[in-house]
Amino acid sequence: MEISVELTFSPLQDDFEKHIIHFIKKLRSSGLTILENPLSTQVFGPYDEVMKVLGAEIKEAFELMDKGLLYMKLVKSDRSGYEPHF
Repeated sequence: MEISVELTFSPLQDDFEKHIIHFIKKLRSSGLTILENPLSTQVFGPYDEVMKVLGAEIKEAFELMDKGLLYMKLVKSDRSGYEPHF
């Protein structure tokens, strides 16, 4: 089963930028399809693989910061090739 996940990661502390960069670099090195924009990061791939990577990387990210917030949306399909129809 393929999924798409949209993540918005917000460390709630002054030195937030380094935490976001580290998190995104770890996702990039996972081998999954990753798309980024200024507001979020999208991850695409097989459910079990995506959730395994996210579980490990979210845990590490939270351990490396004092306070943080992560919004996550999941869609049951690979939406990486989405093109607007308008």
